[in-house]
Amino acid sequence: MIEKTVFLDPAISRKSHLINSALQVDHGWPMPSIVEISESGTCNRVCSFCPRSNPDYPDRKEFIHPGLLKKLVDDLAIYNYQGIVLFSGFVEPLLDKKIYQHIKTVHTKLPKAKIEMVTNGDVLTLSRLLKLFESGLSTILISVYDGPEAALKFENLCKQAKLTEEQAVIRHRYLPESDSFGITLSNRAGMMENAEFSIKTLTEPLKTPCNYPHYTFFVDYQGDVLLCPHDWGKKRIAGNLTSQSFKDIWLGPVFDGARK
Repeated sequence: MIEKTVFLDPAISRKSHLINSALQVDHGWPMPSIVEISESGTCNRVCSFCPRSNPDYPDRKEFIHPGLLKKLVDDLAIYNYQGIVLFSGFVEPLLDKKIYQHIKTVHTKLPKAKIEMVTNGDVLTLSRLLKLFESGLSTILISVYDGPEAALKFENLCKQAKLTEEQAVIRHRYLPESDSFGITLSNRAGMMENAEFSIKTLTEPLKTPCNYPHYTFFVDYQGDVLLCPHDWGKKRIAGNLTSQSFKDIWLGPVFDGARK
C-alpha cells in the first residue's frame, strides 16, 4: 500500500519554536504566544487556495482604527506582554498606509514584544522595507507567489537592506497544485467549498484536538476576536475589543469552552 505524502510547511517548525519561547504566565494564567492582527478587509491578490477566490467573498477596503489598535496594545501593556504581535490574517498588511504607525505604536508600548508581518511583497520597495524596520518591525515573512525569479528578487532586496536570516523569511508559495502550492492546506473552517481550489467542508468535526485557542489571540479590523485564525467566515466570534477587554475575551467562556 502506498501512503500519500503529507506536505508540511517548513515555517511550521519556526512557528513552533517561537510559540514555545514566547510562553508568558501572568497572575497564574498564560498569555497568548501570538496576538495576530488582521488589520483590514482587503487584499490585492486572489489566490486559488484562498477563500478570496470565491466570487462571493467580500473585499472591503476598510482599515483598523488607530484607536482600536491602541486599546489592544494598552490592554497588553498592562501585563507587560512579551510575545509575538503578528500583522497578517486575511489581508495584505502593506495596503494600509498607516501600517508604519501601527508598528511604531506596538513597538513603543510593548518594547519586549516581537513584531512580525506576513506580506505578499507586491508593493514592497527598499525604502518601504527599511521604513518597516525603522518603525520597529522584528521580522518580515514574504510569501512569494510568482516563481523562483520573484523569490530571488526579494532575497536580493533583503540583502540590500542588510537584513539577517532572522529578520527576513522568504516563503515559496508558487509551487504547483501537486506540491500543495508550498503551503499546508486547510479548508479555512469550511470556507473553501466555492474557492477556485475547492476543498470540501467536513461532514463531521475532526476527532483530533486543536491547540490554536491555547496560544493564539486573533483580532480583525472591526475588533472581532475569532476563536480560530483560519475562520475566514467569522463563524465563531469570542468577543469584540471595542466593548470588551483583552483579558475578558481571552479568559472568557468561548475560549475557555474550546480549551476544555
